[in-house]
Amino acid sequence: MSADTKQNPITQNTITIDGQEIPFLAGQTIMDAALAAGVYIPHLCHRQGLTPHGSCKLCVVDIASRSASACTMPAVAGQQISNNTPALNEARKTITQMLFIEGNHICPSCEKCGDCTLQAMAYHLGMLGGHFPQFFQRREVDASHPTIMLDRDRCILCELCVRASREVDGKDVFAIAGRGINAHLVVNSVRGKLVDSDLETSDMAAHICPVGAILIKEHGYEVPIGQRTFDLHQVSEVGLEKTILTKVRQPDE
Repeated sequence: MSADTKQNPITQNTITIDGQEIPFLAGQTIMDAALAAGVYIPHLCHRQGLTPHGSCKLCVVDIASRSASACTMPAVAGQQISNNTPALNEARKTITQMLFIEGNHICPSCEKCGDCTLQAMAYHLGMLGGHFPQFFQRREVDASHPTIMLDRDRCILCELCVRASREVDGKDVFAIAGRGINAHLVVNSVRGKLVDSDLETSDMAAHICPVGAILIKEHGYEVPIGQRTFDLHQVSEVGLEKTILTKVRQPDE
């Protein structure tokens, strides 16, 4: 008998998402395995390479008789998972509607229009209106920093900037304070102002915001409508490509 026939075949762990068998590695979450296999699960607060957070709840999937966030739930061999179903997508649309009315998102006049993941998610889920009464929150805009502006009107509390600053930039510039409707993004500085922080335009935290709450000054509207990210690509395409590197690439690199 040859050496090849004596070897035992390698058993690969798999989960099943909407009838499709997906391989996974030990330690991967359902989201990790899905993205690696090219299967899109809607999400706003998740980025590969950052600690999973599970705050936006768009990635909730059904596993047998219970629901779980795909970004935090470990993949376990044999899991039968439902992701792209009418019920789940309707729930995701409702969550997206609530994110819109809890902040002040006026897409036609926003510099992030066409580059905003929240806006693209609304299109992806077929959201045609806010449905709920608008909150019209009054949130502080911080323009104290010479090169970066913080517009809390658009913040959806995804904590991507918090995690990027802590885990990639090593600076811990941002945090979330308060609870419930009073939760808001704060700056970890003596006066709570960006100008007193060590945030730089080269930091991941300055570029990772999915909705334009953090913007680089003097660079607005440089890319014309029609040529922006989500003018050219579906959010599902972009969501399958995003990974976190140690530093954000600059435009001239």
